[in-house]
Amino acid sequence: MKSVYQIDPAHSSVQFSIRHMMISNVRGAFSGVKGTIEFDPDNLNQSKAEADIDLNTINTFDEKRDAHLRSVDFFEVEKYPTMRFVSRKIEKSGDGFRVTGDLTLHGVTKEVVLTVDEVGPEGKDPWGNTRVGASVRGKVNRKDFGLTWTAPLEAGGVLVGDDVKIEIEVQAVKVQAAAA
Repeated sequence: MKSVYQIDPAHSSVQFSIRHMMISNVRGAFSGVKGTIEFDPDNLNQSKAEADIDLNTINTFDEKRDAHLRSVDFFEVEKYPTMRFVSRKIEKSGDGFRVTGDLTLHGVTKEVVLTVDEVGPEGKDPWGNTRVGASVRGKVNRKDFGLTWTAPLEAGGVLVGDDVKIEIEVQAVKVQAAAA
């Protein structure tokens, strides 16, 4: 039976890391993730997920860097305020799932593959809601989305790496269960 869940923005987050100066990773996060998950464990073809992320919520723990990331050099949030993911295919992979979908960022849509490593069992919260959680990871090349700003380093290499590692923690509230 297919269940429909609403992503809980207060208990879900998207974290990322990217190489800086080719010597260390800078980490950051987005909050306020919204979306829905439709899941039918007996018929994954009927399962899907979609999420919207407000790029204005970026937090790398440095206000100046966050402002630069919101600027035309990177996300250009005045023009492209939201990042959106819509799944096209969900398939079993080991103990988890492989989710293939379209990520739209900075006006560009590209296919990405996310790995769902952990899916927690459904549980009741203190208010009687049924909740489920999942840990998701993936990687994208920022240049695929037109995010090309960087600066050369005197000793060689560049200031900002290309590959962005993504880690997502999702908690969702069941809104309905329907016959497939």
